[in-house]
Amino acid sequence: MSGLFYLDEVPQEEKRAWILGVAAIVSYAAYLVVILGRAGERPLAEVPYVATLLWTVGASIVASIVLSILAAVISKDGGKDQRDREIGRFGEYVGHSFVVIGAVAALLLAMARAPHFWIANAVYLAFTLSAILGSIARIFAYRRGFQPW
Repeated sequence: MSGLFYLDEVPQEEKRAWILGVAAIVSYAAYLVVILGRAGERPLAEVPYVATLLWTVGASIVASIVLSILAAVISKDGGKDQRDREIGRFGEYVGHSFVVIGAVAALLLAMARAPHFWIANAVYLAFTLSAILGSIARIFAYRRGFQPW
């Protein structure tokens, strides 16, 4: 089948992984476009970024929640089972590794007395990569099969 009929066959948690991954990509891309557009001739560390970062993160969270609720309402899927929980845990493990990498990068930047811009952006990039790669791991587990260890 094609089109919307295919979506009925996709597990609810896989739909949610798609939503979270796409929301992370779109919000980070929007953030980069705005920040790089504001830079002009000045150094990136001098570009006002806080409001844009907060708005893009907030918009991503709201969009993910609204789209996940909408997908759940439309879906005929019965809910989470043991396989869904294991795949979710696997995706979280993959994603959390990038949060740790981002925390270490932020710590090193802080110790080097880097401008706040770079520290905040290292953390934001780590959270974005965490969401994207965690979602990719979940999607691959649903599509290619998942064998818990």
